[in-house]
Formats: sequence, structure tokens, C-alpha cells
Amino acid sequence: MKLKIPNAHVQELLTGKKYNYLKYATQIMNLANQNAQGTRPKIVGQMSDLIQEFEGKTIADWEKWYVEKHPDAIDKAADKVWAMVKLFQDGITKIDRDTVKQWIEELVIVKTFAGLKFQEAILKAVSIKYNKEYRLATPQEESKGIDGVIGDVAVSIKPNTYKTKALNEIIDVPIIFYDKKKSEIVLEFDIPEFEI
Repeated sequence: MKLKIPNAHVQELLTGKKYNYLKYATQIMNLANQNAQGTRPKIVGQMSDLIQEFEGKTIADWEKWYVEKHPDAIDKAADKVWAMVKLFQDGITKIDRDTVKQWIEELVIVKTFAGLKFQEAILKAVSIKYNKEYRLATPQEESKGIDGVIGDVAVSIKPNTYKTKALNEIIDVPIIFYDKKKSEIVLEFDIPEFEI
């Protein structure tokens, strides 16, 4: 026999508490909390450590123990999240269909294109640094592991993780390694021809 217990029901079974929220309210509060960082350890304490330290048995014991240790934490967290919810409320009233269309266009057209074509951005950035022309590789060059040419130098572009892979691939041109971060692409390369 299989028995499935939804997470909300687990909470109710263990604590006797059941919460009901308006549709989408928890999603908005979660997003507001992510932005406001209202439940970070510096506000509410390190929960994984606190629950280990706690010696009681019931939800009432836990609530009493926690509130004695962190008397203002719930209110401080609620204040931070509520302030962010109010900012969301203000922001939502200013979003119209044109704004949504612009955001969808950026996501589908611009970010997709930039995400898939970022190798050209890498070539262009390096070429600008060394005041050289660049071009993308021809299909024949691509078959040799070349992704582009900067000045007269053919280069390959690989993620940093490529360094740790044991591949039988031989690339006879300088490699530009990249690390794609959330807000930037970090490049690492050594092209002796450019170090004059």
C-alpha cells in the first residue's frame, strides 16, 4: 500500500496548526522574503542549530523556547517582509500590458539570443581589448575546434569546467576559458601573440 502525505498535512499532523492563505499570497510573500531577507539567520536565528539545541517535545514547548531566545525575531522578520510586500503592491499597480510584453520580448528574444550567442560577445570583447578585428569560425574551422579568429589568431572558447574533463580532444589553438556567472562572464586566456 502507498500512502501520500502532503507537506501541509505533515505540518498539521505534527503541530495541530493549519493555515489558509488567499490564492497566490504565499508566492508573493516568499518572493518578498527572498528580496527582503527577513528570515535570514541574523534576523530569526540559525534554525538548524536552534532545533538541535531545543530539548522540548511539543510545538508549544518549541514556540515558548524560541520566543524566549528570540523575543523580537518574528516581528522583525514580518516588518521586513511586509515592507517588501508594500513595495510589490506599489510596483504591481504600475505594471501594464506593454511592460509585460516588453519583459516577454526581452526574455524570449534578447536573453535567448545573447545566451546562445555569447561566444561572439567573448570574441568581440577580447578583440576590443587588443584592438583587433574578429570573426566567427567557418564550418571547416569549427570541425577543428576553432570558434573564432581574433586578428590572425584562431581561438577556441570553452567553459572553465573543460579543464577538469579528461577528453581525448586535441585543440592546437589558444583557448579562451569562460565562467558564466549570474551577472557576468569571467574570461581567462593566454594568447602570446597579443602580449607584445
